[in-house]
Amino acid sequence: MTETVPRPTLEAVAARAGVSRATVSRVVNGGDGVREPLAERVRQAVDELGYVPNQAARSLVTKRHDAIAVIVAEPEARVFADPFFARQLRGISKELTAHDNQLVLLLTEGRHDHARVGRYLAGGHVDGALVFSLHLADPLPELIQRAGVPTVFGGRPGWTGGRGEDVVYVDSDNRGGARDAVRHLLGLGRERVAHITGALDQTSAADRLAGYRDVMADADPLLVAEGDFTAGGGERAMRELLGRRPDLDAVFAANDLTAAGALRALREQGRRVPDDVAVVGFDDMLPVAEQTDPPLTTVRQDIEEMGRLMARLLLRGLDRGPAAQEGVGGSPSSVILPTTLVRRASA
Repeated sequence: MTETVPRPTLEAVAARAGVSRATVSRVVNGGDGVREPLAERVRQAVDELGYVPNQAARSLVTKRHDAIAVIVAEPEARVFADPFFARQLRGISKELTAHDNQLVLLLTEGRHDHARVGRYLAGGHVDGALVFSLHLADPLPELIQRAGVPTVFGGRPGWTGGRGEDVVYVDSDNRGGARDAVRHLLGLGRERVAHITGALDQTSAADRLAGYRDVMADADPLLVAEGDFTAGGGERAMRELLGRRPDLDAVFAANDLTAAGALRALREQGRRVPDDVAVVGFDDMLPVAEQTDPPLTTVRQDIEEMGRLMARLLLRGLDRGPAAQEGVGGSPSSVILPTTLVRRASA
């Protein structure tokens, strides 16, 4: 049995630095009013002794837990299978780590998970929450509001009435990116451009469908098939489209995984890409877009930067205190990032 080595205390650090315990506490907890030479002596003593602040005691002083809940409103299997989530989580993690904050990942498989997440947030374990991949009927926004936790959303929230103005979110220009994709296909001389949507209970999918219709206002409704942002959904929707409109000559898919599934279905049906049917995706996820056959022309959104910005906006609001969270004194504003078309061999 290994003996436990006693942890260094504030008193030990104070003795090593030759200062009072109160001075050590102010330096360790980020307080003001300590002259730099003294603060440097404290920091040196902390390093020499290997002192680690007691988080519970520190929280009593700072009123902060240095922990952020990251809530993904998707089942576990979807989160770990779709590279979109990995990239967004990477951006969030980098920003939180740079500010010495802990990421607490919460996934929602069903309604029992929503209740669990609501209880966790209301329990005061975290300073704020980052939430993404919301669906329109999701109860999470109401649970978060009830818990009173400062929150930044990934993606434009889809609820209406009462709280739209004070909601902070980070999104990409989904509608504009979709318009660019469809205009690119028309510019190639394609005339019967189909669209495979994402899950239409999510605003990103609805916005991309709206962008398609902005350009293809007079298109045959049979040229639109509903997918679900997965490769399997893209494959099924592509077969459906070919059955309805075998003369289609282009497809705009709601994301790269959907496009990858569509490419499989086209290959099975003996359609050459891009000779017979041109294909454009959305996301520019390199593990997908560069490895499809042929490599995928797609609309690029900076997924990792979206994650970084979500975390940055939340931390900025927390640093400004309650007034900033209530929209007073220059609170953080929502951000919509631009998209760009990346041309490869599929269109």
